[in-house]
Amino acid sequence: MALSTKLIMRQGQSLVMTPQLLQAIKLLQFSNMELTAFVQEELERNPLLERAEDAPDPHEPAVGAGVDGASDRAEAPASQDFNEATEADWSGESFATDRGALESSLGTELSNAFDDDRAPTPGEHAETFEVSGLSATSWSGSSGGAGDGEAANLEAYVAAQTNLKDHLATQLALAIKDPVDRIIGQVVIDSIDDAGYFTGSLEEIAARLHAAIERVERVLTLIQGFDPSGVGARDLAECLAIQLRERDRFDPAMKALVANLGLLAKRDYSALRKICQVDEEDIIDMLGEIRRLDPKPGRAFGGGSIQPLVPDVIVQGLPDGSWHVELNTEVLPRVLVNHSYATRVTKGKANEADRAFMSTCLQTANWLTKSLEQRARTILKVSSEIVRQQDAFFARGVEHLRPLNLKTIAEAIGMHESTVSRVTSNKYMATPRGLFELKYFFTASIASHDGGDAHSAESVRFRIKQMIDQESPKEILSDDAIVARLKTVNIDIARRTVAKYRESLKIPSSVERRREKA
Repeated sequence: MALSTKLIMRQGQSLVMTPQLLQAIKLLQFSNMELTAFVQEELERNPLLERAEDAPDPHEPAVGAGVDGASDRAEAPASQDFNEATEADWSGESFATDRGALESSLGTELSNAFDDDRAPTPGEHAETFEVSGLSATSWSGSSGGAGDGEAANLEAYVAAQTNLKDHLATQLALAIKDPVDRIIGQVVIDSIDDAGYFTGSLEEIAARLHAAIERVERVLTLIQGFDPSGVGARDLAECLAIQLRERDRFDPAMKALVANLGLLAKRDYSALRKICQVDEEDIIDMLGEIRRLDPKPGRAFGGGSIQPLVPDVIVQGLPDGSWHVELNTEVLPRVLVNHSYATRVTKGKANEADRAFMSTCLQTANWLTKSLEQRARTILKVSSEIVRQQDAFFARGVEHLRPLNLKTIAEAIGMHESTVSRVTSNKYMATPRGLFELKYFFTASIASHDGGDAHSAESVRFRIKQMIDQESPKEILSDDAIVARLKTVNIDIARRTVAKYRESLKIPSSVERRREKA
């Protein structure tokens, strides 16, 4: 058979992943903080984007307006209702680039629509801003407007929080006069983590500063006497020893106890009594003294600002027993597209580079508003289906959590599993039973003993915790005993699975629990 070159035409369909589509898909998996940061970057980069709260009041005359109060800025239309059943379109055509259409939109037609020289007729307003579906009001119809006056910013009067390193540096300046020791001390303080432990190397610090290791160790010992007690320790035993010395409780028996913290973690109190050579009453007092110490002395100063979790979705119960699912509008960015500015730039003596720049900015701004709206609708759609699937959990608790996977949700709402996975990442739902990540509701299934409905792994984990919490000191449940009890409630589970769930709940073994409760 001879080889030859041919030209063949074939017709087919394919999805082109444009940069806009890739970015729109990436927006799905952003948390609310990441989304806010991304929108802020776009606001700084794109002159056609504005925050909804920064837009002027359409009922107030603008600066430079005519006598009749007419302005080139007009009222933005209200946002769309996310309760409407609309499909979220993530196809490539929705975000396709049409440079010609964008160029023409910046040309004659748009200039005529926003002609500053043409006075508006009575009751007519020039449409200056295009509002995305996330703008003026929430999807439930509540107004997003603010009050007449602004309240005082109380945060401006709050003193700055002192961190651990600054606290130690202040004490270092008062305790050491030698400038060389101060430099060594500052390097040592920089090697102390947020928990208060020294994580650096004395040898490395000595080599870097060309100082004797004995001098570095002497400075570290001095810092270990600073407030808070136990700071600068290299391990837990040293941290507890420092605090016990300050309380004058570091006697030989306590020293032996601190040196055998492994036995203390295993709750092997009989072995500790033999090592410390004390009776039962003394060991109880010594354990009480250890419990009053702080294993992480630096945590009182915190490790920086902690950002609280803000729910993306809010679920509320209705009188008829159903559930109302709504988006938290406080975390939804509200952005506007300023077409008026684009018109004024392009209808003047703008060169080709300026027109191309404004075309790109307008394209990006329109894409962002649509992507934010699609993201919000998709989150609401997935969350509503999760609430419908897990209705028993919201009504009766964790024991009734159903097994659920991404495929079930994806098939129910007509989306791909990868889309559902991105939507449920880093998103949180506020419910009457607490704040949960959307991923929490997706659990593996455990077979029923008699072949009935499967059980959720999370509900089985909850049952195991309940059994262990309710066990008596005289009857400690082993893993085999837990397996037997679960079979009585129609749950078929292996002993190694029980052990895995118990360890994930940080519950010690039956031997350690028996020692503890004895």
